[in-house]
Amino acid sequence: MSLHHPKVRRAALAFILVTAVLDIVAMGIVIPVLPHLIEEFVGSNARAGLLNGVFVALWAGMQFLASPVIGSLSDQYGRRPVILISCAGLAADYVLMALAPNLWWLAVGRLIAGVTSSSFTTIYAYMADITEPEKRARAYGLIGAAFSGGFVLGPVLGGFLGEFGPRVPFWVAGGLSGVAFLYGLFILPESLAPEKRMRFSWGRANPVGAMMLLRRHAELAGLAIVNFLLYFAHHVFSAVFVLYAGLRYDWGPWQVGMLLALVGVLDMIVQGLLVGPVSKRLGDRMTMILGLCGGTIGIALMGWAPTGVAFIIAMLPNALWGLAMPTLQSLMTRRVSESEQGQLQGANMSVASIAGVASPLFFGWVYSESVEQGMWAPNPGLAFYLAAVVLALAALIGWITVRRAEREEVTVV
Repeated sequence: MSLHHPKVRRAALAFILVTAVLDIVAMGIVIPVLPHLIEEFVGSNARAGLLNGVFVALWAGMQFLASPVIGSLSDQYGRRPVILISCAGLAADYVLMALAPNLWWLAVGRLIAGVTSSSFTTIYAYMADITEPEKRARAYGLIGAAFSGGFVLGPVLGGFLGEFGPRVPFWVAGGLSGVAFLYGLFILPESLAPEKRMRFSWGRANPVGAMMLLRRHAELAGLAIVNFLLYFAHHVFSAVFVLYAGLRYDWGPWQVGMLLALVGVLDMIVQGLLVGPVSKRLGDRMTMILGLCGGTIGIALMGWAPTGVAFIIAMLPNALWGLAMPTLQSLMTRRVSESEQGQLQGANMSVASIAGVASPLFFGWVYSESVEQGMWAPNPGLAFYLAAVVLALAALIGWITVRRAEREEVTVV
């Protein structure tokens, strides 16, 4: 029975979503404890903020190099083997970080994690394989909801397990990634038919070659800029949130884990339930802009929030941010062929990884400057304010880019 048969396609969708959830749960478990483990090694909150930014940048740098390679490999050999190898590698990496005796070993672990987590490009390509173009916004919303579901459970487990020691969550994360590998090994079907595959080429698989695809149409290049800015703003959380919450609100791993779980619940609601109906009513362009504007307001309020309660309230408008990524992905996938979906996702991930390198370094530095006594920017919320400005710019560029493309399409018709 063909993968495009409705029953088989629904089963494949369930398989890939479960695999995504298991991977994200494993990643989410370590979020509340990794900055504190770094702080244990260096003995300073401000320096830990800077070093955590460096570690996130290392992870993103490896994604920049690996994502187009992995995307192109999946275009030739299929999505299934790439996903399986990545799950196995991620499991081994968490074990390595659990045993890390110093910062250098943690750094090596983050480098390996950057390679293995690049399989997310293949997950998005898998979804494009089994979904009609007009339904991809909703499909990508489901992936986003699966990721959010993982982040609901992951940080809660991480916060709870972190109370027993900062290394315990890494062991559990390794076990969950191993489960994801076994689940995929026995259950996950292949999505890319042999006749639709494209031979691997280093010309397309290197980051520069992969991103050349984005220059094919002006709107792809413009949307790639929006993608960059979206990820740049988002990394303010991975760079400074845990330390910011501890400093300003005196939240420990348990409170941080619960808050991240709440973020995941809100994101599940938005991406799992709202993206489809809203994009159907407003269109992908307006839905994307609505999401970026909601994120702008929410993240600015987070920087202002004088209390933990005010910060939690600010999460409500910020949750609309979840409307942006699925519709942005949908707009971009419509402009390439089926055999180029892996390359497109690799190029997108490379763009996101550039943001992932630059953003944590930038926001980590801003945070360090804003909390260190006697520095030029004595405001711990400054990083969030700057992230809000970046999102507002993304909304403006997205509006102009897609509006111009729509006018050109009308003119051609």
